[in-house]
Amino acid sequence: METSPKVSVAIPVYNREKYIAQAIDSILAQTFTDFELLLIDDGSADSSVAIIRSYSDPRIRLVCHATNSGVAAARNSAITHARGEYLAFLDSDDWAYPRRLAEQVAFLDRHPDYAAVGTWIEWMDTEGRPFGRTKRKPTSPEDIAALRLFQSGIENSASMARTRILREYGYQEDYDPSEDFDLWARVAAKYKLGTLSTVLVRRRQHPQQLTREKAGSAQERRAAIYAAQLATLGVTFTTTDLERHSLLRSMRKQGFRPDLAYLDWAEAWLSQLQTANHGAKCYPEPAFSRLLGHFWLKVCWHTTSNGRLAAWRRFWCSALRKRVMPNLLCSLALEIVRQAG
Repeated sequence: METSPKVSVAIPVYNREKYIAQAIDSILAQTFTDFELLLIDDGSADSSVAIIRSYSDPRIRLVCHATNSGVAAARNSAITHARGEYLAFLDSDDWAYPRRLAEQVAFLDRHPDYAAVGTWIEWMDTEGRPFGRTKRKPTSPEDIAALRLFQSGIENSASMARTRILREYGYQEDYDPSEDFDLWARVAAKYKLGTLSTVLVRRRQHPQQLTREKAGSAQERRAAIYAAQLATLGVTFTTTDLERHSLLRSMRKQGFRPDLAYLDWAEAWLSQLQTANHGAKCYPEPAFSRLLGHFWLKVCWHTTSNGRLAAWRRFWCSALRKRVMPNLLCSLALEIVRQAG
């Protein structure tokens, strides 16, 4: 009788002829070898399937969709076909370091109360050259669970989870392309999630990324995810609140500079979330209040130059600052002195 592998590694594929071989090679080069590699081709029209079929490694399994159904459907297909105790994801344009599987398997083996574990990632260009820029996610389950009201606490392309739990939850295909944010938010509400504080995956930045193609729909899906969590928390909100809430997660990336009106809204909104959570206990404390304090600091920091003095006065007077980490406050004070001098 055939023995099931310890790990199933899933790579959804759609028209990735330029990069898929590098993703496959990075998994075949893993120091941990007890795995199967599931390639879920989601109706590619290029030579992706031919490239996959050129490999003779018996650990590779190819599943082909007749038509393109989207990455969420491809990931659900991987969950259905996986035979491993653990299921790891990698995007078809990304690359895994050789010890990625070994380190994540060791973590989940040591921590049976964790549902999944991610890793930090670094960005690379189209040719695979690193930018020297690392994306660091929180490592503790409390900080990851607190973050889920704002963004995903772990990187999907660097995740490894218990297959049985993924089958319990699955990706909601209606939320594509924010299905990973939705999945990990739902899982983190019940189970512990962790992240290894080491870079084990490289993410490729290129013009054909699905996240760039679907930026508009992603914003709509995220708003729906926020709305569901806010309803559970018992917070009333408007469409404007959802739009402003979304800005909290990536002001610099979106080129957003808060004005004094946004500053007023942010202090009231973050205070309302804190008060509601004290009653509903949806997010772990003090991690949640600390996160709200950090967002308050972020809003004040990015406030437009003509309102910056008022923003700093508001920051120091607000109760939201009480949970901000001392090291951040020290850095803040030094920067204020530097700017003033």
